[in-house]
Amino acid sequence: MPPVDIRQRAISLIEQLPQNKLAAVVQLLEILTEPTSQNAADAEESHLLKIIQRRLPETEQARLDELRDRCEWGDLSEAEHQELIRYEDRLEQHRVERLEALMELARLRNLDLLALNQQVSASHPSNAA
Repeated sequence: MPPVDIRQRAISLIEQLPQNKLAAVVQLLEILTEPTSQNAADAEESHLLKIIQRRLPETEQARLDELRDRCEWGDLSEAEHQELIRYEDRLEQHRVERLEALMELARLRNLDLLALNQQVSASHPSNAA
C-alpha cells in the first residue's frame, strides 16, 4: 500500500475503535514514534563528533597564527596581546570540551580512549594546538 493509503487506513481504523480502547492505541503510537535507542545513540555520537572536530573559522585561525608569530618576535601591542590570550583561552576551553567528548564517545563505543583519539585525530587533524 502507498504511504497515504496506509495512513488513511490507520486513521479509519482508529476512528472505528471504541472509546475505552483509544488510550491503549495512543500509548502504542507514542511508543512507536519514540526515537529508537540506535537513533538516539547516533545523534549523541554526531553531537560528540562535532565537539571533537570543532575548529576555529579560517579567518580566526589566520589571525591567531599571525598573533602567535608576532608574539615570538615580541612585536605585539597590549591590545593584541590580550587578543592572543583570549584566543588561547578559547582554544584551551575547546581542548577541555574535546577531551570530555572523546571520553564520552569512547564510553559509548566501548573503546580505549587512546585508540579512539588516534582514529579521530588521523581523520580530522586539529588546528587547536
